[in-house]
Amino acid sequence: MSESIDIVEVSRRSGVRASTLRYYEEKGLIRSRGRRGLRRLFDPSVVERLSLVALGQMAGFSLDDIARMFVPDGRVRIDRTLLGAKADELDATIERLTALRNGLRHAAACPAESHMECPRFRAIVRLARVTRLRREDRTSSRGARRSRRDPPA
Repeated sequence: MSESIDIVEVSRRSGVRASTLRYYEEKGLIRSRGRRGLRRLFDPSVVERLSLVALGQMAGFSLDDIARMFVPDGRVRIDRTLLGAKADELDATIERLTALRNGLRHAAACPAESHMECPRFRAIVRLARVTRLRREDRTSSRGARRSRRDPPA
């Protein structure tokens, strides 16, 4: 067996807590080589793999999505269509947040006596309501799908 590093060293190099590393191993994102005493041992390349996991999380992928990007032999195989769709989703988020930021800057400097008299501020309030309703609708529909798959208690 070539050089191995223990879980403490992986944690130090990657900045990922040992408990999270154990969870990632349970989810199939990383794999230990064995143990030295009670400590798990890993190939040093696990640090790069953890960087890929962090990148996927930063982009908004779930751990299950990220796990599917690793083929059984440990190589990375990422669906380019999925990447394009995530980039489009990020563009939409950036656009929405930019509009929100611009509206808040306007509201901060708006000469209207009351913010509720300012048409631009009122547009921000409407946007918040619509966004919240969409988010609640997505959350409730995901819960409904999940409850159909989950076994009865």
